Amino acid sequence: MTSPSKPPHSPQPAAAEPSSCCGGHAASGDTRIDPVCGMTVRTDAGKPTFEHQGVTYFFCCQGCRTKFAADPQRYLDPKPRQDEPMPEGTIYGCPMCPGQEQVGPGTCKVCGMALEPMGAPSADDGPNPELVDFSHRLRIGAALTLPLFLIAMGPHVGLPIHRWLGARTSQWIELALATPVVLWCGRPFFERGWASIRNRLPNMWTLIAIGVGASYLYSLVATVAPGLFPEVFQSSHGTVGVYFEAAAVIIVLVLLGQVLELKAREKTGSAIRALVDLAPKTARRIAPDGNEASVPLEDVTAGDRLRVRPGEAIPVDGRIVEGRSSVDESMLTGEPLPAEKGEGDTVTAGTLNRTGSFVMVAERIGKETVLAQIIDMVAKAQRSRAPIQGMADRVAAYFVPAVVAAAVVAFVVWSLIGPTPAMAYGFIAAVSILIIACPCALGLATPMSIMVATGRGAQAGVLVKNAEALERLAGVDTLVLDKTGTLTEGRPRLTDMESLGGFDDGELLRLAASLEKASEHALGEAIVAAAQERGLALAAPRDVEAVAGKGVRGQVGTQKVLVGSSRLMKDAAIDCTAAAARVDALADAGKTAMLVAVDGRLAGIIAVSDPIKGSAIAALEELRSRGLDIVMVTGDTARTADAVARKLAISRVHADTLPADKARIIDELKRQGRKVAMAGDGINDAPALATADVGIAMGTGTDVAIESAGITLLKGDLGALVRARRLAEATMSNIRQNLFFAFAYNALGVPIAGGLLYPVFGLLLSPMIAAVAMSLSSLSVVGNALRLRQMSLGGTAGSR
Repeated sequence: MTSPSKPPHSPQPAAAEPSSCCGGHAASGDTRIDPVCGMTVRTDAGKPTFEHQGVTYFFCCQGCRTKFAADPQRYLDPKPRQDEPMPEGTIYGCPMCPGQEQVGPGTCKVCGMALEPMGAPSADDGPNPELVDFSHRLRIGAALTLPLFLIAMGPHVGLPIHRWLGARTSQWIELALATPVVLWCGRPFFERGWASIRNRLPNMWTLIAIGVGASYLYSLVATVAPGLFPEVFQSSHGTVGVYFEAAAVIIVLVLLGQVLELKAREKTGSAIRALVDLAPKTARRIAPDGNEASVPLEDVTAGDRLRVRPGEAIPVDGRIVEGRSSVDESMLTGEPLPAEKGEGDTVTAGTLNRTGSFVMVAERIGKETVLAQIIDMVAKAQRSRAPIQGMADRVAAYFVPAVVAAAVVAFVVWSLIGPTPAMAYGFIAAVSILIIACPCALGLATPMSIMVATGRGAQAGVLVKNAEALERLAGVDTLVLDKTGTLTEGRPRLTDMESLGGFDDGELLRLAASLEKASEHALGEAIVAAAQERGLALAAPRDVEAVAGKGVRGQVGTQKVLVGSSRLMKDAAIDCTAAAARVDALADAGKTAMLVAVDGRLAGIIAVSDPIKGSAIAALEELRSRGLDIVMVTGDTARTADAVARKLAISRVHADTLPADKARIIDELKRQGRKVAMAGDGINDAPALATADVGIAMGTGTDVAIESAGITLLKGDLGALVRARRLAEATMSNIRQNLFFAFAYNALGVPIAGGLLYPVFGLLLSPMIAAVAMSLSSLSVVGNALRLRQMSLGGTAGSR
């Protein structure tokens, strides 16, 4: 994330021509500086340019030009812009504790972290304010702690600092250096620790505040009034040992851990920010008089005509009305091959126009675009809560009181049986336990993995509505699939045509398509599309009548035409005996056969089929290898369903099902103890998607289906379903690894901090070493979660 401050190199005007800046009308071979990224650009290299206030600016790529055109002053003004306040009523939430929300900024009552604005980040967001604040405190704290550490630890490495300064003077200098570190640099930690005690929700900050506070207060009293301590605590000089360096170093180390953690958390949002950056900042609008002008994206309204040139990102959702091109939709679908687009085809905001230029009509803008909805869904998913987090929460509820109790026990035991000075040893052990046992790693284990995984899924065309859906998908053992639009393409095509009674194929298709032109049935659309592909001139039908469940009848020119099932022909007293065997054979092959009759006699057979998706066979094989039992449900006939099932090696088929039947089938499977996922794309699939343990909507389907599902596959192919399963399994494995790291770390760290190694090796863990170990435990969890960003999901998206 970059701050909107001065670019690396300010634009430089051309020396030869004062009217030119960043190149202007520069001589061949001259170079200028890109005002956006600071790169050097040759003026004769054909790079993008932009005119602003009579000056020509040169850019290394179209992306930099687009950013500059949207807001030139941002890159020309050397003064950083002031952060704009968030709108009144903005909801803030904790990035690590879903459900902890409030109006306006604050800190989380559970973990003490600073709350952040809810929703998707802006591409122009500045640095995290908490990261800026903690970085400033870290720099000052480190500068004061270094000399403090040298004064305190110098005598242990042969530096006679105490002899030079005097023991008492050294302690007063240590107090002066440690006080701003503890009270100012560490203030946020004490505020969070006090809030946790006040809210009766003990957490990591409770332990840090108690440990550091005890070290500082003990040392403060020892410096100001050493006579209050028993003689066993006092040295021959009348001084009492102090731990200012321990308190200060712990604060600095915790700050360092927080800064590294905040920077790592920013990386978890890189996927969603990449999505935000997909949308250009401007669009080229065509006025009613034909003039074109670049306008800010927020000024575009539905119905505007926009020109999209080669290499430009598509600004809003809409439909092409002029021109053709290939469009790269990989960042939305995970598929690398460009999609060919022409007049009438829809295009999506954020996708990249490759070769041709076209004119489009804006249909959905702003938050209505598919890209905006994806960003919103990913942002919500990253803040959702996985059920497995409940285990960590239950442990944490008892963990902090147990740690405090362990610290008290360690202090008492050391004070009773430890070597001289026993109470000092007991104090060190107690503080070390409080610091090393901070449960920050436990709190980060699940949310960090979820945040990274949902962003990685979005890059691969897998949208996760919430963390629970991801966890459930990893555990399902039965996958129920709708046929049409899920296993098949959902777009029937003409596959067979056989003329009878003296008709030729062209005339047979022309008559059938002319009649079906008045029909809205998908099978009729396939016949019309086939006729149009062949360039047949269709006539306008008259007296068209659709016969429910049987077909359609009407008049084409002077001829009476019927297209439909054998039952329609029987009702019209037309003999279909000659076609019966052929109709049965087509049905057995999974095709829908329709009979055509003209003027009372059978004219031929037309068969339509919905092709199986190319990715279906390989995807189903891998899903089976991952332990999933495949079940197909469809409203189609049993004969057609069985034909598709045979090709896909699906043994369990439910045909002729209504929407309620699909939901009932899933409910029965769940009562058998199965964990069921349902994938579908139609309105009729919505009840089943809602009934399943996790619903998977194919992105090519209806809004109702997508709304009812926990996971959406943008491309709508079964290869994306495989990627979703891999993502879910990898995420849950990552979470379990993180929880193991967190539990194992505390299981080992607390006994060692309490002095377990002292009787054997004479080692007692310093509070400073405990602070280092605590920070490393958090960073190990964060680092492990970030591995998901590089995870290969296989298929076409896996290499991305």
